[in-house]
Amino acid sequence: MRAPRPCGVCGAAGAAKYRCPRCAAAYCSVPCCRAHKERCTPEREPERERPAGGQAGQAAGESKELRGLLLNPHLRQLLLTVDQAEDKSSLMKKYMQEPLFVEFADCCLRIIEPPEKENILPE
Repeated sequence: MRAPRPCGVCGAAGAAKYRCPRCAAAYCSVPCCRAHKERCTPEREPERERPAGGQAGQAAGESKELRGLLLNPHLRQLLLTVDQAEDKSSLMKKYMQEPLFVEFADCCLRIIEPPEKENILPE
């Protein structure tokens, strides 16, 4: 298990258990989260790199393949277990050995970065 990082707001050593969903900065508490939120400036993706429709979430919601996979109760249980786990990293490594979970991960990656955009360098 990886040791916690120092808080990016107050500097408390080894206290940062949380990450900003916008910029991935580490912080240790609700007050530090609020302080960080006031000054958070994540780097924005250029519009041309976003999936068709403008949002990855929208593209995911429109994917029949993803919706079909999510009907599987075993996959839903795996996802709930990862969501509730404290050590998500090692659990993800374990689950990436399960073909169903790999299929789900691949499907998500195809939605975020469609195959026709792979291996193309930005201009």
